[in-house]
Amino acid sequence: MQKLMLLVNPVAGRSSYKQGLGEALNVLYGGGYLPTVYFTTKAGEAVLLAERHGADYDVVCCVGGDGTLSDVVAGLMRIPSPPPVGYFPLGTANDVANTLKLPKGDLVGAAKLLVNGTPMDWDVGALGSSDYFTYVAAFGAFTDVSYETSQQKKAALGQLAYLLEGMSRLPRLPHYRARVELDGHVLENDYIFGGVTNSTSVAGLVRLDQRTVRLDDGKFEVALVKNPGSLQALNVLISEVLTQNYRGEYFEIRQASRVRFTFTEPVPLTRDGENGGVYRDVTLENIPRAIKIIV
Repeated sequence: MQKLMLLVNPVAGRSSYKQGLGEALNVLYGGGYLPTVYFTTKAGEAVLLAERHGADYDVVCCVGGDGTLSDVVAGLMRIPSPPPVGYFPLGTANDVANTLKLPKGDLVGAAKLLVNGTPMDWDVGALGSSDYFTYVAAFGAFTDVSYETSQQKKAALGQLAYLLEGMSRLPRLPHYRARVELDGHVLENDYIFGGVTNSTSVAGLVRLDQRTVRLDDGKFEVALVKNPGSLQALNVLISEVLTQNYRGEYFEIRQASRVRFTFTEPVPLTRDGENGGVYRDVTLENIPRAIKIIV
């Protein structure tokens, strides 16, 4: 039998791991896996557990949200030849699950998919010199909503919590002067949002065209939103977003394997929906096909 490490975030998805975990373990065992379960007890612990023990297993899986998956991948990136990853999505936004079309909130369904699934190559992003992200690193409007929305709100309201927190920010949206280098091509402007993604879904709200996004091509999708500055310009921006005009006056999406942001002031970034630190100068690089995820 193959050895399987299963990391469980017990607070994700309103602690819904309790529903179906036993049957999911039975499905895994019947499918030829010998699971060992680890429960995380604090933020960031999944990184350490994956780094310390991941090499001892044939497959490393996690039960939780996108942040839990991000931590597991970050830990596996620190060991040579990491094993394939399995994901049992129980989070709020579920961007990765939406992108990969994984069953959400269904541990038994996820276990069956893992048993019958195929490992798929997946690019991973390097953030600065020592951190990683799986699907988005971003700054600006709404990017701090996920990690500043309380766990109580998330548990009670689910995805609505992100919407409510985001709406409360409208009167005070920040904007930043930034120099953006995309594989050597330079842009400079006042931006209210900048996102480096490897996903078709961001925050469960913004959807990118699946025909333009590949998860193993060594390229990020880089979304940039200029500061509209007036109500008329804001209406133009909204129209560009709704019509998916990716080369608009205020909204554009480009592709690059290496992205560097240089700001005129310290700017907070998010990493896969969590606090990613504060930077004046940061480089993000695509590590092609760094991980295999079972789909």
